[in-house]
Amino acid sequence: MRALFVKFFNMLKDKNSGKIGAGIAFFFALFLVIFGFLKTLFIIILTVIGYVVGALLFSDKDKVKDWMDKILPPGRFR
Repeated sequence: MRALFVKFFNMLKDKNSGKIGAGIAFFFALFLVIFGFLKTLFIIILTVIGYVVGALLFSDKDKVKDWMDKILPPGRFR
């Protein structure tokens, strides 16, 4: 889990962090005004869970193909 955050922060280090921080703060403030604190917190928690699940489960394309073959008929949607 820690390696995931290290990789994420290394990716952000190469970009203009001021613009990224300003964008995050803007959307956070916009969500607070529109939805309120608890709904915004709920959205943030689900977003983080979705990112972690996506990064851990779907990082290997073969794992995704095997998973899709279990759900759908093999080779039908490739």
